[in-house]
Amino acid sequence: MLLAIDVGNTQIAAGLYEKDQLKAHWRLSSTREHTEDETWVLLDSICRANGYDLRQTTGLAISSVVPDMTPTFEKLAGKYLDLEAVVVSDALDLGIRILYNPPANVGADRICNAVAGLAKYGAPLIIVDLGTATTFDVLSAEGDYFGGVIAPGVAMSSSILHQRAAKLPRVALQFPEKVIGNSTEKSMQAGLMYGTVEMIDGLVRRIQEEIGEPVRAIATGGLARFIIDKVERIEMTDPFLTLDGLRLIYERVKNNRT
Repeated sequence: MLLAIDVGNTQIAAGLYEKDQLKAHWRLSSTREHTEDETWVLLDSICRANGYDLRQTTGLAISSVVPDMTPTFEKLAGKYLDLEAVVVSDALDLGIRILYNPPANVGADRICNAVAGLAKYGAPLIIVDLGTATTFDVLSAEGDYFGGVIAPGVAMSSSILHQRAAKLPRVALQFPEKVIGNSTEKSMQAGLMYGTVEMIDGLVRRIQEEIGEPVRAIATGGLARFIIDKVERIEMTDPFLTLDGLRLIYERVKNNRT
């Protein structure tokens, strides 16, 4: 089995693969203070509760945008699984060209999305990832990763409004009945939710115009489920795109090393 771990700023997505099949998946809170021992106990207990034995793992692939947490999982791999983890970066043979400046600044999750997006949907392609940030990644017709857009995520925007404005409450991430809110809560929800919808549709449109041809757009990320039904320019949602990219990169790296 392959254990794929995507470490984000807010959550950790973990998945177990048998060959190309995702057999189980979980989401955990990103906690920077956890040691490799605490992290192992948590992962091991979750897997055992779902009928899986982590000690049967034959590979570990890590995508991380939290540098402080990456060594925790690398140490876990060596200490408990006797494995050397594959850590995603632009330095690996990814099978795609990264035309970003500099390439090292592309987040590992965005690299995984691009690799999986190209393999599963072809190019050109726009990938919208709704997480802590909302990112747009663009693949050219030749399959090159050549940039995108980074914007605040809807949950981040909600939290900042609450923190920075004394009278604004925390609100649930759900659409109000109307755009014109008749209460502070509904007004905030309208701005957050419909504002994110219009941002996504508008940026996808602008990217398509800049490329000069129709381009498929797909969505992924933990917050996609809150937004995507209202978005017009997204063709479909693929919730496990990042994990699939981790698997594909791991397989490519291992094949090249044998």
